[in-house]
Amino acid sequence: MIVVFIHQNFPAQYRLLVRHLADAPENTVYYITQPNENRMQGVIKLIYRADAGPRAGCHPYSLEIDDAIRTGTAVADVCRMLSDQGVRPDVIIGHNGWGETLFVKDVFPDVPLLALFEFFYHPTGVDIGFDPEFTSIFLENPSRVRSKNAINILGHAAADWGHAATRWQRSLYPAEMRRRITAIHEGVDTDLLRPDPKAWIQLARDGLRLTRKDKVITYVSRSLEPYRGFHSFMRALPEIQRRHPTARALIVGNDGISYGPPVAPGTTFRDTMLNELGDSLDLERVHFLGPVAYEDYINILQVSAVHFYLTYPFVLSWSFIEALSCGCAVLGSSTPPVREVLKDGVNGLLVDFFSPQNIADRVDEVLNHPNRMKKMRETARKTAVEHFDFKTRMLPLWTELLQLLIDGKTPPVDMMG
Repeated sequence: MIVVFIHQNFPAQYRLLVRHLADAPENTVYYITQPNENRMQGVIKLIYRADAGPRAGCHPYSLEIDDAIRTGTAVADVCRMLSDQGVRPDVIIGHNGWGETLFVKDVFPDVPLLALFEFFYHPTGVDIGFDPEFTSIFLENPSRVRSKNAINILGHAAADWGHAATRWQRSLYPAEMRRRITAIHEGVDTDLLRPDPKAWIQLARDGLRLTRKDKVITYVSRSLEPYRGFHSFMRALPEIQRRHPTARALIVGNDGISYGPPVAPGTTFRDTMLNELGDSLDLERVHFLGPVAYEDYINILQVSAVHFYLTYPFVLSWSFIEALSCGCAVLGSSTPPVREVLKDGVNGLLVDFFSPQNIADRVDEVLNHPNRMKKMRETARKTAVEHFDFKTRMLPLWTELLQLLIDGKTPPVDMMG
């Protein structure tokens, strides 16, 4: 089988599926992406570079559309190169969000195209306006939001079928679009991401070695920003430290912006929160680790006594499922993407995104009663294994989905089980 993947950041959420397909000697796997250093044995990596030329007269609302068209045409050029070499894929899988899949069918009209539809924007009721403290004139403009969905709509028309990682994310799309989108998660490696009572992590700053016996509070996000509740976590931390004098916070993430409005020029959200909290925070017990190697990230989850996953109503992070897989005691924000998976008191604890007091109280429930939380941790692990494990749960579903598309048959719209 010949499979082509398309995503600007190889290998992204397709990592496990790509690795599985590339490991089979009967398959040939191509991956069209932007330049990066990542490599995977058995995968033929093809680079595209979108045209960044002048765009005089482009309306502000259409800047992203212009970017998407430039991206889509660059990807189509790579597809055309494959076609000229006599390559005809059996199936093509790619991310719709940046326009990468827009023109693929113009090159391979008879090849089924499965596109990822990650998030449909709404001017109210979802992420925009959720947190009145952080607003953006750019994002709060409903006309601007409507135009932001243009690539969603064009990409849907240009694909044979779509997929979304959760039911909630799929539900954000209009009804006529949902009819051709399947809810199916990409899966996690629960054999690799598992509890380890012997796990430890050594902090470079002072050489301190932490284990499961310590009161380790963990927060993980690609970027330390409001969309992932960084400010809410930080505001709860002084009270958590007061109640638990030996607790240490391990914070993983960069100081950039992945989602939402930017911070003031010349500063970061970390700076903003540290300035706000001042002396109320014991910085000797707060460890900003920045981005970490994947092996260290797993160890951090494995030593965690309490793990935070706070988010606006937005795309559900893989790290949330990975934390469940490691048997973490997860405190998740009571927002729709989290509530789809986390059941309060069963496989984690829900918290009020905006209430430092509620967050601190729920930390007490875990740190003051570790034995009582043993069952909850086990159920968290069970949730990940039974519903999100790539090998045993998701791979058979992905295999079925791809074969249905190759056979020209209509897939189900919900494969989450």
